[in-house]
Amino acid sequence: MESNSFHYFFSSFLVYKNKFYWLLDSISLPSIAIFHFQVSNPMVADLKHKTNISFAGTFASSAFAASFAELCTIPLDTAKVRLQLQKKAIGQDGLALPKYKGMLGSVATIAREEGFFALWKGIVPGLHRQCLYGGLRIGLYEPVKSFYVGNDFVGDVPLSKKILAALTTGALGITIANPTDLVKVRLQAQGKMPPGVQKPYSGALNAYSTIFRQEGLGALWTGLGPNIARNAIINAAELASYDQVKQTILKIEGFTDNVYTHILSGLGAGFFAVCIGSPVDVVKSRMMGDKTYKNTVDCFIKTLKNDGPLAFYKGFIPNFGRLGSWNVIMFLTLEQAKKLFIKEA
Repeated sequence: MESNSFHYFFSSFLVYKNKFYWLLDSISLPSIAIFHFQVSNPMVADLKHKTNISFAGTFASSAFAASFAELCTIPLDTAKVRLQLQKKAIGQDGLALPKYKGMLGSVATIAREEGFFALWKGIVPGLHRQCLYGGLRIGLYEPVKSFYVGNDFVGDVPLSKKILAALTTGALGITIANPTDLVKVRLQAQGKMPPGVQKPYSGALNAYSTIFRQEGLGALWTGLGPNIARNAIINAAELASYDQVKQTILKIEGFTDNVYTHILSGLGAGFFAVCIGSPVDVVKSRMMGDKTYKNTVDCFIKTLKNDGPLAFYKGFIPNFGRLGSWNVIMFLTLEQAKKLFIKEA
């Protein structure tokens, strides 16, 4: 069912691309400059050769690229979530006995105990999240960046403005998409329940309705504080670093705007995102996957007290494997998908 959902999304993207483009592009707003802007390539502006791309095209290509990257890398995300939720277990000899050990070990354990397709738990809300959050945070990055520097700005955009733009779009996007993130984490976390225990959610739609019915509408925004912090920071690390790294690479003699440049820039974006965002990512995952924490501060203090400071970098390797590969796949796909919507000026 989950693979059919993505197949349906992929087919819809190809078949209805022109209709979707026309629908959003026909929106008339006073601030139309924000929704229709000029770029030469998706992330780095070349003032000598400009092309037009609407917000419709940017949103659609961003949502598709983010969803495709999610489908490819969610097994690593599932391993990362399990490692972050894992607490110290003490054996009879007083030694800690962690169930999940490292990225590959966690993947193997999940596949062995729960089945291979358990690695794709949460893929449906994951695709929901990427269609909405990915489309907004990536699609709004260029127009928001242009807004901060001004339409008449000439030259390389300062790094501070890139960071500010990415912080803004990351915070805005996840505020809207938080319920999808919550459901994704809940579905991934329930796999660690003991055998024989009835799982609370049978699927994504059931999770949305169950949380709403049992915990209230506001519960769908559980963990919003750390989630805004996490996603704003990681979005800034990803988009601003990709933008900056790519801009720097293209100034080096012999480098051109090709696949190799995109891969290097994507890896750089993933590395910076993990280094900067791991602590808030751990707090976010624990708050969404464990109801015992009262708030963000309580979760931070208890994690520090019970598991030590290194707990905030639990799952660092799978997190980098996840975000590094995710960024490479996403940006490679994005650069190609945007070509479907770019119009030469």
